[in-house]
Amino acid sequence: MLGPILDSVQASLGAVIAETERHRSAALAAAPARDFAAALAVPGLSIVAEVKRRSPSAGDIDPGLDPGELAGRYAAGGAAAISVLTEPDHFGAHPGDLETARRSVDLPVLRKDFVLHPAQVWQTRAMGADAVLLIAAILDDTTLHDLMEVAEEAGLAALVEVHTPEEATRVRRAGATLIGVNNRDLRTFQVDLAAAERIRPLLGGEVVAVAESGVSSPEGAARMAAAGYDAVLVGEAAVRSGDPAAFVSALGSAR
Repeated sequence: MLGPILDSVQASLGAVIAETERHRSAALAAAPARDFAAALAVPGLSIVAEVKRRSPSAGDIDPGLDPGELAGRYAAGGAAAISVLTEPDHFGAHPGDLETARRSVDLPVLRKDFVLHPAQVWQTRAMGADAVLLIAAILDDTTLHDLMEVAEEAGLAALVEVHTPEEATRVRRAGATLIGVNNRDLRTFQVDLAAAERIRPLLGGEVVAVAESGVSSPEGAARMAAAGYDAVLVGEAAVRSGDPAAFVSALGSAR
């Protein structure tokens, strides 16, 4: 499933690269980003709640959602940060979803997409995002290092995502201090909370650790907290919950 997504990203990359200088100028002129890592590194379990219209594995989740309204409900439930999917072809994102969500809340906002090139990092900051997702599984060591450096120059936090113990070793060696462990295997889209439990000890104690995917209940959130995670990122379950504020509040109260 990952291949077609990356093909779509590659197909649109030329247009993004052509806009690099415009995005870079906008990024460098922007007000300072909201501190994504600090928002998660607080006592208790922080919740990063996601604006997500659809996914390749789940299909349509809520194609007609209002990103601003949903982000506001997440904030009302005590979310520490907002994540917004911006990939259109496979996740159904609309242009402006991230900007709309960020205008609606005072929380830091993560752009969740498949970033392969520095131009996308500058685009991310120009959108108004405060953090960018970098997925180790789709980046070699040199590219990962370069993207982390560009993120720092742009004033963005880099949430570096891993799926395996080998990737965890790679990103720690690269100097990542904000690390997400995805319980979903991007190649099979299967979810297993044990993945985060296995990998957490490899990250060390001097990182902000985020468990991603698969948490759909307070019990799952408590399991991630017990494994040593500072935060969980929740998407589909939050969108489908019927009461996003209550859902986020329940996860954040999990022990």
